Amino acid sequence: MATTPSKDHKRREREQKKMYKRQAREEAKAAKKAAGELAAAEAAKKAADEKQAQLDAEFAAELEAEAGGVATGRPLVAGGSAGPN
Repeated sequence: MATTPSKDHKRREREQKKMYKRQAREEAKAAKKAAGELAAAEAAKKAADEKQAQLDAEFAAELEAEAGGVATGRPLVAGGSAGPN
């Protein structure tokens, strides 16, 4: 004669199945949160890199302007000419 699983056994199987689903949801939620944090960190790094590149470009332009002033033999003086008085 075949035996059938008890109601208690079926209940434990249902509860275990619910637990696995809950764990899967929590893992997906944690993975989504980690991906969001990673994307935010990458965006912050990209913004910092872009800002640094802009500062470097401005510095290079200023350096070039100063080098151009030295090449002509006249120093760059704010608000006046470099000629003799």
